[in-house]
Amino acid sequence: MEELGRKSVEEFRQSEKIPIIIVLENIRSAYNVGSVFRTSDAFLIEAIYIIGYSAKPPHKEIKKTALGAEETVDWKYFKTTAEAVEELRRNGFNVYAAEQAEGSFKLNAIGFEPEEKIAVIFGNEVTGVEQSTIGLCDGCLEIPQLGMKHSLNIATAAGVVLWELVRTRMPLSAKGETSL
Repeated sequence: MEELGRKSVEEFRQSEKIPIIIVLENIRSAYNVGSVFRTSDAFLIEAIYIIGYSAKPPHKEIKKTALGAEETVDWKYFKTTAEAVEELRRNGFNVYAAEQAEGSFKLNAIGFEPEEKIAVIFGNEVTGVEQSTIGLCDGCLEIPQLGMKHSLNIATAAGVVLWELVRTRMPLSAKGETSL
């Protein structure tokens, strides 16, 4: 483990986080919630906001997929998405929905500033981000999809979005690259 450069729980908690907050709006599957915790830990995400009937720690299905990340990643519960968005705005975050919508921004074509505070809302596995929530956002981020299916599991979508948002903010040493 030492050779892999993995942080201890305490080192993780003390690490500077990437200013991204994931918002989980009414996610049916606690396994999906746990997977998002695990991915958020991997990318040093600032926090997860859990909304509505989404499962929240402690929960055995979250624990099964999070593999301890529910103990490292900060999270907060809100009854409504509007309450979460209000807090995000107060803290200087730009808020986007991960959703296919008219006028959405293609994830691979949008550029964010390295220090820009970004929150991304992921919606219910069947119905997506609620329309009323989309109205509260600065826009929608869309993952370009080339095949027949034009939907992804929420845990997969969160991984793709987080990687795209994080990769441009990583120092070269963390990317495994060397500078010449």
